[in-house]
This record gives sequence, C-alpha cells and structure tokens, in this order.
Amino acid sequence: MAMQVGPSDDDDAPMADINTTPLVDVMLVMLIIFLITVPVVIQTVPLELPKVSSMPTTTKPENVLIAVDNSGDIFWGVQRLDSKQELFDKAVAHLKKEIERQEAAGTPIELPEVHIRGDAGTEFSNIGGVIYTMQRAGFVKVGFISEPPAGSVSR
Repeated sequence: MAMQVGPSDDDDAPMADINTTPLVDVMLVMLIIFLITVPVVIQTVPLELPKVSSMPTTTKPENVLIAVDNSGDIFWGVQRLDSKQELFDKAVAHLKKEIERQEAAGTPIELPEVHIRGDAGTEFSNIGGVIYTMQRAGFVKVGFISEPPAGSVSR
C-alpha cells in the first residue's frame, strides 16, 4: 500500500502510484518454484561426451581415404566407385594385400584405418552405408576427417 506523508493539496484526487510490492512477491515466489522444478523436469542420460580437439591426422600410406559427396557418390581416393559392392570388393582386396605385405615383411600385423570425408550436405544414410560396408570388409578402425572450426588452435 502506498502512503503519503505530509500535507496534501487535494485529498479527493485518486492516487496515481501503483503498489508493486505484491507483484514483486509473486515474481520471487515463481522464480523460486521454477528454480526448484526445472532440474526435476529435465531428464537426461548421464554420458561422458568426447572432448573436441583438433589434432592433425597422421596418414599412413596403407590407410584408406574415402570421400562421399553431396549426391552420395563414393570415391576411393580420387577414383569414383559405382556401387557399395564395388567398394566392398576393393576394400577386401586392399585388406588382404596389406596383411600379406606385413606377413612377408615379418612385422606384426597392424590393420589399416579408414578415413571418411563426408560432404556437409550428405545424408547420413550414405555415410552410414560406407561405414557398414568397410566394417563388413574387415576394417576395424573407421574415422572421420573434418575441418576444424574457424579460429581454433591445434595443440
């Protein structure tokens, strides 16, 4: 409630001041209610998400570089492949040749990696199909090549 202290010129005039105390009280109560209920309403699954880092990729000659463009075409290096079956056949042949080379050299067998570069506009089903095909061919390590965000620094 507003209170006027001192002489008044016009006692019959309506008071033009708004009493904001009840409004502030209601807003504080609502703020407290929302602060308490929001963590209860939000339900998440506890996950340990990967930390984003920009490390330069060390490319070995035996690693396979595959690109998937915007229209879903698959490229082995710079050679365009016509189908996922052709990708599978080429991957199996490459893997066999690499294992035979390492056995002949007498070195411990280390399977090559697959590095996939996917266009930003490519549907995930195209890239997912490439991942599935390469895993079916016997490749264990599959990674993605991306551009780091602008202004990021590698350490």
